[in-house]
Amino acid sequence: MAQGLDRAYERLTAVAVAALHEREPGRLWPLLGAALTGLCGGEAVVHKLDDWTERSGTVGAAPDGAAAELGRLADADLGLLRAGYPFARHYAASTDRTPVSAHRAAGTDWPGSRTAQLLGDVLDVDHVLGVPLPGSAAPITGCLVYRSGTDFTDDHLTMAERAQPLLAGVERQRRLLLEWRRSAPVGTPDERAAECALTPRETTVLLLLADALTADTIGRRLGVSPRTVHKHIENIYRKLGTRDRISTVLHAQRLGLLAPPAGRGPFTGPC
Repeated sequence: MAQGLDRAYERLTAVAVAALHEREPGRLWPLLGAALTGLCGGEAVVHKLDDWTERSGTVGAAPDGAAAELGRLADADLGLLRAGYPFARHYAASTDRTPVSAHRAAGTDWPGSRTAQLLGDVLDVDHVLGVPLPGSAAPITGCLVYRSGTDFTDDHLTMAERAQPLLAGVERQRRLLLEWRRSAPVGTPDERAAECALTPRETTVLLLLADALTADTIGRRLGVSPRTVHKHIENIYRKLGTRDRISTVLHAQRLGLLAPPAGRGPFTGPC
């Protein structure tokens, strides 16, 4: 079993690396779904990228069959799923973000809970594993992995904990891509980045360069080493034909890759 989980972890790692080359932020988490379920011994996964509360929050699911079933839920049932019982309460009680199953967190209260009954009716599953993103506080964000039959094993929980840094890295990338899209000039920043041969990862590094962050700080934001950041910066300089941070940011503004200074429109010429 350990060898099978190790192979699943390798697949998840490969998917996480591939996700960092995806330009569409909305595709990052769906790419992780199948690999994460296999790693944790599950059958379906829900990712919640905002607070685990009944009142608000988006819910994404994999595989497609699970997503379709969740899409048919009434608002009240979907709100019950959003609440993430018993994980919201469990993780709000401390800063510990170690993955835990619903049965271990709620004990004998879990099988008779409204959430357990709903999941049995809708997805035909009995158990849930909470995998919060490390460091998430308010809101608590992360994934819920589902399975039928027996509860998640200690090995499954260990592998889920190993996966947490990978999930956190993908989520950081997703948020930065969304921030870049919101802050970029009106138009098609993705096309401009592609024309300049910038990868999505290089694009997020460029965004952080514009914030005057050091390589060490950028590395901490992205969860990578300063050496890796410097390699990305070198690639950005080469592709944009620049030699330093200031000229790179100014040139990126002229190209429409970054928001230009107030009162000036983006330049639309070649890189």
